[in-house]
Amino acid sequence: MPAASPFGPGPFLIAGPCVVEDDRLNVAVGEALAALAARLRIPVIYKASYDKANRSRLGAARGPGAAAGLAALARVRAATGLPILTDVHEVAQVEAAAAVADVLQVPAFLCRQTDLLVAVGRAGKPVNLKKGQWMSPEGMAGAVEKVRSGGGGAVAVTERGTFFGYGDLVVDMRAFTRLKAACGTPVIYDGTHSVQQPGRGADGASGGLREFIPPLLMAAAAAGADGFFLETHPDPAHAPSDGPNMLPLAALPDVVARALDVWRSARVPHD
Repeated sequence: MPAASPFGPGPFLIAGPCVVEDDRLNVAVGEALAALAARLRIPVIYKASYDKANRSRLGAARGPGAAAGLAALARVRAATGLPILTDVHEVAQVEAAAAVADVLQVPAFLCRQTDLLVAVGRAGKPVNLKKGQWMSPEGMAGAVEKVRSGGGGAVAVTERGTFFGYGDLVVDMRAFTRLKAACGTPVIYDGTHSVQQPGRGADGASGGLREFIPPLLMAAAAAGADGFFLETHPDPAHAPSDGPNMLPLAALPDVVARALDVWRSARVPHD
């Protein structure tokens, strides 16, 4: 039987470090997110990847791998009570990931991989599909159809920006309405990957402009996003992956609280 949906009906947050690190950091972030969930009274899903399989360079940090990473994520859930989301990159990873994770995520670069999408649907877990950086909102309807063909339950689609030339992304705020109409799913805004600058960091790694996370998040809250996706870290400058586009953990509560105010204000009927 498919698992119940964690996506709504009110605003919700997916947050955590880009990649699984040591237990001390993983759990510390999880405890901060659990406290935020209680304070703001919203559902929070803990996110971290056990493998960053789509890095630009061969020697880039990828994480601890499936076995160690999934075990670490299970310890975060045990310590915090938060549901867990993690990426899967190959069909062979789906069964093991579904045994631990409450939500499976398909990375943006893999959103057209038919066998992978059908496999995550068969796992019976809620699925978050990242919209490819080159995909139109309407183009994601086929990805959702593939997941649902596997018999899966809840599906959400995440807007994470569209390539604007080389090494930059833009967010079309019309996409939230268009994705809902085309896909019939909740739509999440990825406020941190949207400010990523692929290939423009040191040694070919991704750069980022985290100062634009708050204003874009507020705009997305007003434009119709159902939930928010924010990678966060106590010390982004020393994070092994995606540091330039991650939000400092200390800044997260205020940014999310303001986004929730905008989200609720935008949905209040006005005469």
